[in-house]
Amino acid sequence: MALSRLSSSSFKPFSAASIFNRPISSDTTASLTIETSLPFTAHNCDPPSRSVTTSPSELIQFFRTMALMRRMEIAADSLYKAKLIRGFCHLYDGQEAVAVGMEAGTTKKDCIITAYRDHCTFLGRGGTLLEVYSELMGRRDGCSKGKGGSMHFYKKDSGFYGGHGIVGAQVPLGCGLAFGQKYLKDESVTFALYGDGAANQGQLFEALNIAALWDLPAILVCENNHYGMGTAEWRAAKSPAYYKRGDYVPGLKVDGMDVLAVKQACKFAKEHALKNGPLILEMDTYRYHGHSMSDPGSTYRTRDEVSGVRQERDPIERVRKLLLSHDIATEKELKDTEKEVRKEVDEAIAKAKDSPMPDPSDLFTNVYAKGYGVEAFGVDRKEVRVTLP
Repeated sequence: MALSRLSSSSFKPFSAASIFNRPISSDTTASLTIETSLPFTAHNCDPPSRSVTTSPSELIQFFRTMALMRRMEIAADSLYKAKLIRGFCHLYDGQEAVAVGMEAGTTKKDCIITAYRDHCTFLGRGGTLLEVYSELMGRRDGCSKGKGGSMHFYKKDSGFYGGHGIVGAQVPLGCGLAFGQKYLKDESVTFALYGDGAANQGQLFEALNIAALWDLPAILVCENNHYGMGTAEWRAAKSPAYYKRGDYVPGLKVDGMDVLAVKQACKFAKEHALKNGPLILEMDTYRYHGHSMSDPGSTYRTRDEVSGVRQERDPIERVRKLLLSHDIATEKELKDTEKEVRKEVDEAIAKAKDSPMPDPSDLFTNVYAKGYGVEAFGVDRKEVRVTLP
C-alpha cells in the first residue's frame, strides 16, 4: 500500500528529577494542554476534545517508556536471529503509543486482553524486562514460567489476560471479562485488542452483538497497522473503516501514533462504556517489523513507505519534539535516557540467560484442576502406569 493511502505505560515509578540532573521544569506536575495531531473521527457519538491535559513528568514518562519498549523489541529481534528465542515472535515497534496511551487513560482495575503481539502491553501493565526475556527464551523466571513463549504473556494481578495465539479469539473472552465486571458492579471496563486482519472474524461480530444487547463495558480496540500478515487492509476488507464496523455500536477513529490522542480516546471510551455499553476504537498505527520474524516485511510494501512513516509519524519522535519545544528537556538529556534504557535492557537479557530452564515435569502442571489428572492408567483402566507430579 502506498504511503499516501495511510492517514497522516515496564512503567517504573520515577520522578522527572531522577532522570535528568538539572530541574527540567519549574514544576514537573504543572498542567500542559496540547492539541492532538489529528482530529478524532466519530461514528454515532460525539468525539472527545482534541485538547489533552498532560504534564512535563507525564511526557517524560511517555518518552522513557516508549523508548524502553522500542529497545526491548529490537533486542528481541537480535535474540531471535541468534536462536535464543524460538517459535513464533511478533514485534510491536512502531505501535508503542497505543500501549502507553492506553495505560495513561485507564487503571489496573480495568482489564486488557490482546492477541499475540503482546510484549509491550505486558510491560505497560507492570511486567518486568526480566519476565519478558525469560519468557521469550523459555526460562522459568518468565511471566508464564517459560511455558507460554512470545504469544502467551499473562499478568492477572494487573488485569492483563494475555497474549492469545488464535486470531480474534481474545475478543469474546474480553466481552466475558466485561460481563463479569458489570455483574460485580466494580466500575471498570475491558479493552479487547485485535488487528485489522482479525477484524473480519465472525466471532468478533457475535461477541459485539451480545455486548451491545447487554450493555457490557467492553471496548473493542482495532490496532489497524494496515497489514494483516502480508495483506493490505483494502485487499481484505470491503469496508476498512473499522470504527464503523459495529453499525449500531458507536466508534471512534484515533491517530494511534499520537500517545496523547490514545490517552484521550481511552478515557473517553471508558466513560462511555460505563454509561452506555460497548464502543469500538480504531487505532491508526503502523508496525516497522514484518508480521512475525519469518516475514521480512518488504515484499508487500516499499522501504520508502516504512521510512516515510518513521520520519513523519513516529510516536517517540513526536514526544521528543514536544519535550524540546516546551523546554522540558534537552537533546542530550533525552539521549542519556536512551542510553540508560539500552543498559537496562542489556542487564535484563543477561539475567534472563542465567534463569534456569523449566523442569521437564512442568509439562504436566497447569493442565488439570488440582488433584485431577495426576494418574495415568493402562488401556483397561485397572493398572496405574504412572503418577504425575
